[in-house]
Amino acid sequence: MEIKQEQNESKGVFYVEQEGKRLAELEYSMSNNNLLIINHTEVDEILKGKNIGKQLVNATAAFARAHQYKIFPLCPFANAVMKKRKAEFADVLRHN
Repeated sequence: MEIKQEQNESKGVFYVEQEGKRLAELEYSMSNNNLLIINHTEVDEILKGKNIGKQLVNATAAFARAHQYKIFPLCPFANAVMKKRKAEFADVLRHN
């Protein structure tokens, strides 16, 4: 499944769509100090159990790496994924 991205100024979204309908999305916002804040992740029931949410988090991490951003996972789902696989995301997670 292809993950697409849209960004307008400080807001953005990674998403999956089928037949023009968004079935999964991860919304984020950018702060002015190279911090990407994951605000919300949602996956349609049709895609539940297919790891689409994790794929959206992975796409966000790849984007952050490419642009040297740090990630603050405000979204409970993204936070849980990133904490569970802490070593994998250590380079992009914001340290408090």
